Amino acid sequence: MFGYIVRRLISAFLVVVLTSMMVFLLFFKGPSNPAQPLCDLNGKCTPEKLELLTEQLGLNDSVVHQYAIFVGGLFHDREIDFGATYHCDAPCLGISFRSRQEVTTELVQKFPATLSIAIGGSMIYLTLGVLLGTIAARKRGTVTDKGLVSFSVFVSAIPYYVIALMAWIYISLQWKLIEDTSYHPFTQDPVAWASGLLLPWLVIGITSSTAYARYTRGQMIETQGEDYVRTAVAKGASERRVVTRHTLRAAIVPIITIFGLDFAFLLTGTIFTEVIFQIDGIGRWGIQALRSPVDFPVVSATVLVGAVIIVLANLIVDLLYAVIDPRVRLA
Repeated sequence: MFGYIVRRLISAFLVVVLTSMMVFLLFFKGPSNPAQPLCDLNGKCTPEKLELLTEQLGLNDSVVHQYAIFVGGLFHDREIDFGATYHCDAPCLGISFRSRQEVTTELVQKFPATLSIAIGGSMIYLTLGVLLGTIAARKRGTVTDKGLVSFSVFVSAIPYYVIALMAWIYISLQWKLIEDTSYHPFTQDPVAWASGLLLPWLVIGITSSTAYARYTRGQMIETQGEDYVRTAVAKGASERRVVTRHTLRAAIVPIITIFGLDFAFLLTGTIFTEVIFQIDGIGRWGIQALRSPVDFPVVSATVLVGAVIIVLANLIVDLLYAVIDPRVRLA
């Protein structure tokens, strides 16, 4: 087990390092000059002003030196100069061209909204999906089973942003059933926090639960054919006990694995949700940074943090799967 954990930690570290290199090369050594958007923000951009900003940002230095400074900022404070000198505390992800604030500070401020959306939505789609999948598996071949499968396929065929937009227009604006779709800090008002995110949670939960329902159904049908399940039935165990203690317990292991990865992708993919429901999270922040002129430090930070979240989620899922299923670490 110890060797398995060490191998996974080393591979995760290498992936993070390679990801940071790719992010740095993509945004700071790409075909466009990162100083150009900053120059455009400071009024009329002249060649002399652009050259001065390029020099101040150290973009004329070697790639290795620039990357070393970029990585070094993650571990210790650094000074960033572009017209004025800004102090950036570690971990330093840069200074926003627009707000002139530390990117890390803004990231910390906006992350709770994105995390809240992901937690609520994922809990709904996991619970609802497993419940519907279990019902469909128990009613295999019946009208209930066919109806649930057909409904899940129908909902999956509709793009998420269409469902979210229609829900916001009708439920929030026209019918006024859930008017508040904004983020309120949980520590300040838990009731307002839950009520403001209820509609986004429901939209994410319902649309994403369809995949979990189909997957749970398939896993449970496959598990029902195992010898130990047939033995439990032959011994006279009740249907509820067979489902909860044997079938569902075995089928839930791969579902948990998928859930861990989906939660990470949800954390990094709430762009449509935040933009449609006007929630000030990381996704909306990143989209705003892409508007001309591009705020390179913000965009690169969101990409890097998103990649790290996915890598960590993969690591946690691998370790959790090894704990749940001994065959993994034995292999």
